[in-house]
Amino acid sequence: MNTRCTLKNGYSFSRIINGGWQLSEGHALKSAIEKKDVLKAFHELVSRGFTAFDCADIYTGVEEFYGIFLKEHLAAGGKREDIQFHTKYVPDKSVLAELRPEDVREAVHRSLRKLGVEQVDMIQFHWWEYGIPGYLEALSELQKLKEQGKISQVSLTNFDTRRTREIVESGISISTMQAQYSLLDRRVENAMQACCREHDIALLCYGTLAGGFLTDRWLGQPDPADWDNRSLVKYRIIIDDFGGWEAYQELLQILKEMSVRYSCNIANISTAYILQKDAAGAAIIGTRSSRHIEDNEKTLMIELGQKDVEKIDSFLSRHPGPKGEPFELERAEDGPHIKVMLRNLNKKS
Repeated sequence: MNTRCTLKNGYSFSRIINGGWQLSEGHALKSAIEKKDVLKAFHELVSRGFTAFDCADIYTGVEEFYGIFLKEHLAAGGKREDIQFHTKYVPDKSVLAELRPEDVREAVHRSLRKLGVEQVDMIQFHWWEYGIPGYLEALSELQKLKEQGKISQVSLTNFDTRRTREIVESGISISTMQAQYSLLDRRVENAMQACCREHDIALLCYGTLAGGFLTDRWLGQPDPADWDNRSLVKYRIIIDDFGGWEAYQELLQILKEMSVRYSCNIANISTAYILQKDAAGAAIIGTRSSRHIEDNEKTLMIELGQKDVEKIDSFLSRHPGPKGEPFELERAEDGPHIKVMLRNLNKKS
């Protein structure tokens, strides 16, 4: 498998990006994160070529944590260009109607300060409510900041196909689209995948492990009534959309049989399958300890055979999963997904 994703403008990064949502304050519902071990893992990840780190201005504490890591990296003789930081700009839903160009600029400068950089490698823009105008104006301001050297790549996250086309046709150059994409959730295949291919936009896929559900940990396990973190709460709803706990367990069994033959684990097969899909540029995998590093390397060594892909596809054809566009269900005010969404997390500082 190709281990690097290179965009149309030459910007390049590993096809497995280190995810930061699990490091944010408020994500863990029970257990605390050992941040010293996380920092150790970060340094080792970079030394092995996993140099891109994903975060967001609404992932409380994560941009600052990445800033600490960068300081350690520089103090040890490393270079700024060794590492790529992909953050997000997610204005609160409550302020969308009054959002001003200066608010956009301040948000970007705030991320620059927290990360401790003069240019952020990627800003991925999100907009909570399409019925509220302003996302084109906000993206135009991000484009100006790119031209001023404050941003390297302007990208999107969780937009639908219609608005993505609108944005591209308005003249704004979009590098990537971050969207949820896994064996349990294939909404990007409905139309977004073709749109990204048409406009040479790379898909950055989050949720490929469904918050940990697509791992050996859950094989043969009963449906629990309690959860450790917000990821499991979020993706347990996706399992219902997929077809329920029984169908999900059938999928895990198929993946387990394959993982034995490939001398790997369920997580490796789950991510490798997505990375072999059309337009998939990279997968974002949460990193909370050094034990994830070898898994990342093994995933990029796997090339699923045609018969294995067809076997998975055959099962998935009977379980199409969530319907509609990427993030469409998460926007529905009368649906279960919205209860997990925290839409006013951005704080000025």
